[in-house]
Amino acid sequence: MTAGARFALWGEDEDHEEEQLWALCEEAENLFADPPEPTRRHYELLGCAFEGEPPSALGFLTLKPLDKHGNPLWEWYLEDARVLATRPCARDLSRLDVTIEAVRCEHQPDYPQRVALSVGFSLSDVDDRPLGHFRDLAEVLPAEEPGPHPVRLLGCSLHGPLLDVVEGRKKQRYLAYRHLDALDDAGEVLTQAGNPDIVEWEPSPRGPGLYDLTVHMDPQPSVVAGIWPLWRGGRPAVPNLWAPFAPAGRARWLDPALHHRTGPDRPAGGTYHLDGRHVTDYEGFFCALGEAVNGPGGYFGRCLDGLSDALGGGFGATGPFTLVWHDHETARRCLGVQPLTFGPASFPELLAFFREKRIEVVLS
Repeated sequence: MTAGARFALWGEDEDHEEEQLWALCEEAENLFADPPEPTRRHYELLGCAFEGEPPSALGFLTLKPLDKHGNPLWEWYLEDARVLATRPCARDLSRLDVTIEAVRCEHQPDYPQRVALSVGFSLSDVDDRPLGHFRDLAEVLPAEEPGPHPVRLLGCSLHGPLLDVVEGRKKQRYLAYRHLDALDDAGEVLTQAGNPDIVEWEPSPRGPGLYDLTVHMDPQPSVVAGIWPLWRGGRPAVPNLWAPFAPAGRARWLDPALHHRTGPDRPAGGTYHLDGRHVTDYEGFFCALGEAVNGPGGYFGRCLDGLSDALGGGFGATGPFTLVWHDHETARRCLGVQPLTFGPASFPELLAFFREKRIEVVLS
């Protein structure tokens, strides 16, 4: 990469098989913004029969479309659901039509269509306890989705097919892309910044041959604007720089940490010291664990599945080993002592996980 560039835009070749460098950019404008509040939507549960009295607050819901025999076909999820109104069902007075308000979970279909000959839907809570059954589902006045977030990539030197399209040597209606990387001061990848869709370009006032691109992409949370500068000079040399951040910032700290893991695995049987003074949340535990194993700015997983992968090799150490957990009482108090059915692991669950993986934990 070129030192001085803050971002690198990567695209695909014409066969969509290999990525190519399409642009090096000096700056990004409007990249950081807190995401909008989740859209709350209204749904009608038609012909609903609850098991017991209809609750006013539903919380997390699992809706399962059923086939003609009553067997579930798939699952569809709503979060933070609450009942707005109930009224007798016109087609069956023994049932209710229920209006609810909820947030549709991401990464799933917009709407679970009822299949032919279906007997309806089942309804269950976060623990998969049955709440009832209803015959059909309708979304009331579908909520308007927020528009795309515009970001300006400024002072871009263009390369490859993007340069050909912008300068008119090649016609291409849609410019495929891979991703946008944030770069450190040496021009090395700091972390991924997002997946932009190029919509406009114009000559840049920053210099001859440079262009300003307008792209649509999800913004980076505002907290990231305080994290990236700590990595611009390369991997930090000071431990616990993540500690002042709230859980959302600590989770984002692990993005550049993942990109900066280096070095061969040390052999099994070693001893690592975890500084537990700032482990006040689940995200902080993984920040501290990464630094215990790999030093300041280190990475060793960001969830239990990722930790399991890291223990398999390729992340600086292999198990079994000994982990000395200093000031563990902070985590014991803050992470809780009761296992949760839905949520981050509690302190006892973390210890049980280590026992299962043959990692000896010494509480200090």
